Amino acid sequence: MTFQRIDVIRPAELTPADLELWSELRATTAPQANPFMSPEFCRAVGRVRPGARVAVVRQDGETAGFFPFERGRWGRGRAIGLGVSDCQGAVLRPGAVVEPHDLLRAGSLSVWEFNHLESGQDLFLPFITGRFASPVIDLTDGYADYEIQLRAGSRTFLKATRAQERRLARQAGPLRFEFDERSPAVLRTLMAWKSAQYRRTGRRDRFAQHWINNLVTTLATTRTPSCSGLLSVLYAGGRPVAAHFGLRSRTVLSCWFPAYDRDFATFSPGRVLYLRMIEAAAAAGIDMLDLGRGDAPYKDSLKTRELIVHEGAVLRAGAGAALYWLSHEPPRAARGFVRERPHLKAAALRTLAAVGRMRDRRP
Repeated sequence: MTFQRIDVIRPAELTPADLELWSELRATTAPQANPFMSPEFCRAVGRVRPGARVAVVRQDGETAGFFPFERGRWGRGRAIGLGVSDCQGAVLRPGAVVEPHDLLRAGSLSVWEFNHLESGQDLFLPFITGRFASPVIDLTDGYADYEIQLRAGSRTFLKATRAQERRLARQAGPLRFEFDERSPAVLRTLMAWKSAQYRRTGRRDRFAQHWINNLVTTLATTRTPSCSGLLSVLYAGGRPVAAHFGLRSRTVLSCWFPAYDRDFATFSPGRVLYLRMIEAAAAAGIDMLDLGRGDAPYKDSLKTRELIVHEGAVLRAGAGAALYWLSHEPPRAARGFVRERPHLKAAALRTLAAVGRMRDRRP
């Protein structure tokens, strides 16, 4: 019989041994070492989210794994960094058996909600309510092989983007690409572009939330093998025209916040940036770019395959779980209904764009 104890601590209380074991488990058990599942990402969230916690699972006197989460009112829990994290779950030793409701009980949670549960998290699969494709770019055979695939599958995309790249250089000045830009000023510029894009498309402005601003700023200076902030920038005539901020591990680059200067929109600078970024990532030893869940034409053009991520929630009987179900299940069902019907989805996108235009007209 296995003796189990679960200790709940703040991310800042993880010991050096905990951090080393966490990173080791991810490196040896995860097919793709996504930086969102790193201890550094958890600790960064802990600096900006007071409800961030880690359940440390100990079995027979040894640490068997880690379960990061955030705890809110009424014991409503969520995946660490929910709203911006693109990979979620627990980090466990191979063969470790843990009951999900034991994790919730230890963390005083009535609910644990997730929306990017990675494949292979069998512990939580009984609780999923949706499956979604997350497009990725496989670079294991290098950039030259990837470009061959791109030419075969998206020849028009590649040809048009290269032509736009030449036009941009002719009309705006010589192009320069920085794969790992360290300028805080350029990061602020990217965040301003992204905020404007959110408003323009009628979506919630993530950078209007202070904790997301602070999280990105913190991660921009994080430099570890399992999680480093990476700001990539395309310059034209010495001026930034497109940029992307994401997280990288040794082998995975998780794409996160891309945006560009609207003054240069006719040159498709975002596409030019992505091609430069993919080539630089391959040269840096990165095996995969995770483009993230969500529909976008450029993702369809660039991807080589897809991962599957899941959303759902683990519930324990009680008032908190009932409140969660009442507030989340009807909207979730409605979103699923719209997603499965292209004409409704198109109408919803048009409505969001109209809302964005009205916001832009406000004084």
